[in-house]
Amino acid sequence: MSWIEIVIEVPRDHAEALSDALMEAGALSVSVEDADVGTDAERPLFGEPGMEPEQAAWERSRVVALAETDADHAAIVTAAAQACGIYDSLLVHSLRCVADQDWVRLTQSQFEPIHVGKNIWVVPSWHDAPDPNALVLELDPGLAFGTGSHPTTRLCMEWLEAHMPAGATVLDYGCGSGILAMVAKKLGAAQVIGVDIDPQAIVSARENSSRNACDIDYALPEGFGESAAGKRFDVVVANILSSPLKLMAPMLSGRVAPGGALVLSGVLARQAEEVCAAYAPYIPMTVAAEREGWVALHGRLAGNSAILSLDRPG
Repeated sequence: MSWIEIVIEVPRDHAEALSDALMEAGALSVSVEDADVGTDAERPLFGEPGMEPEQAAWERSRVVALAETDADHAAIVTAAAQACGIYDSLLVHSLRCVADQDWVRLTQSQFEPIHVGKNIWVVPSWHDAPDPNALVLELDPGLAFGTGSHPTTRLCMEWLEAHMPAGATVLDYGCGSGILAMVAKKLGAAQVIGVDIDPQAIVSARENSSRNACDIDYALPEGFGESAAGKRFDVVVANILSSPLKLMAPMLSGRVAPGGALVLSGVLARQAEEVCAAYAPYIPMTVAAEREGWVALHGRLAGNSAILSLDRPG
């Protein structure tokens, strides 16, 4: 079976309304792209909690609607135009054929094993581990963030590999897929707890940990607050985004044991100074590493830790 893509370029103000109208008119799915992608006029569009873009579209947006081959494509466009108050004559559209493919195989081909740090491999279930003697995580791409491909995830994994000794207690706040929690456990952490605000992430993290034979406790923030009230950890890692990290500075700092380490990522290099400033009253933070415009920050709470050293020799 094959499908047809209906491609329409519109000003930003019409993109969202037209997308909704196309779905109502019979489109199977709709996406919005930058019509200037690949040119000097291309502009990034991203945000984070508390700093989302005002409009989720570009100045010149390309609306792409997927429809069945035998559908009346012109009628879909006309109905959508009328529904959102746009003259049909203003919506110049083109059609693109989407050939049928083995979509599962195509998707899998896009995800190869990922080598992180010195000795960590993240391997999808349909691949063999390149080095079975390495620290291997079997992890398939899913709904929860964290496959080892994003720079922030890699920065945190590399910090854990280089600095976390066996026997540490670890809190992974904003655990997503559970990848950092699993790395910590496989590196010899005595206890690891993962926390996330997304129930689906908790489900995903538990499944991933079971598959990788990692004994890790996962909880939503409210459950964690009740079960681990007052508990502090030798290592606290939070790979989120700068705005929530700044808001959580008192809470995350308060979870670090005396002499323990705090590791933060999800922070752009230009945001590092303001994030460090938010934590300054609690734990002095500095840039540990940078990759592709993102940084990992780390700091240590004054005092003596039960773990003799958080820095591995060599």
